[in-house]
Amino acid sequence: MHFTLMFPMRAVKHYERWRGDADLSTVARLVEDAGFDAIAMSDHPYPDKTWLAGGGHHSFDPFVSLSYMAAVTTRLRVMTYVLVGGYRNPYLAAKAIASLDTLSRGRTIVGMGAGYLESEFDVLGADFAGRGPTLEAAIPAMRAAWTGTDHPGPRFAATGHEMLPAAVQQGGPPIWIGGNSAAARRRAVELADGWIPMGQSREVAEITGTPPLEDVAKLGVQIADAQKRRAALGREPMDVGFAPFEQAGLVRGTMTDYAESVRRRLDAYAEAGVTWITVEPTSRSLEDFRRDLGVVSELLLDPARGSTA
Repeated sequence: MHFTLMFPMRAVKHYERWRGDADLSTVARLVEDAGFDAIAMSDHPYPDKTWLAGGGHHSFDPFVSLSYMAAVTTRLRVMTYVLVGGYRNPYLAAKAIASLDTLSRGRTIVGMGAGYLESEFDVLGADFAGRGPTLEAAIPAMRAAWTGTDHPGPRFAATGHEMLPAAVQQGGPPIWIGGNSAAARRRAVELADGWIPMGQSREVAEITGTPPLEDVAKLGVQIADAQKRRAALGREPMDVGFAPFEQAGLVRGTMTDYAESVRRRLDAYAEAGVTWITVEPTSRSLEDFRRDLGVVSELLLDPARGSTA
């Protein structure tokens, strides 16, 4: 099992107060030293105030922030979680991703999704109604740019172009598709290298526009079905990144309670087919964050890897 640290989404709004005298370089070093395998940043360039007031969040630009953190780490992978496919021309996205992969020396993972916040699509001049087809057209266009091949289209056709620096990873960084819908699972199976399902209640699902997912058993059924379809296509098994259902308890409980509860169910997640666990602390300051990482490392990461350190 691998572990991803999602930078606390609520920290961005109060970042100057949250960070104290430190910055994201300190965050990245702490995450790497704690034993996490990756750090992730979300993607919300310009959300509307109504969504923010209803529980939404701000974010750093993922490419700027992840590059900043890659520069001070050596092992930690850097991940977009998730990049909205329709917010950018795919060649602009591919350029930023290739640059990040080069500068991080091949440590980039690209989490991508169709997106759900219509007001943000509108303000960015992006096509909300066509967001699914846009994502599906963007992925082969990006891969063509990374591999130095022409892309015949039908969308984003490109002939006689070249993108340097090329990505370090062969064929470009792995792409993982976020979302619970049948379409998201199909994209992960057919077009990508991984899947990021979202554990969420029916109430939250009404906001995100992707189906609810409320128990490990259902998650396991969906993963098994997706892996079976990949095998039928002659493709290698895909990675599955998942924020545990216990994440919701962090709003009321402690990091100790969270880490112990996830540890007790870690085997169940592994049996369901999850290969990466995502942890998002609710730390209200960098000092809280430091303590939370210590708890997660001691109670969850070390035992998961068979260490008593």
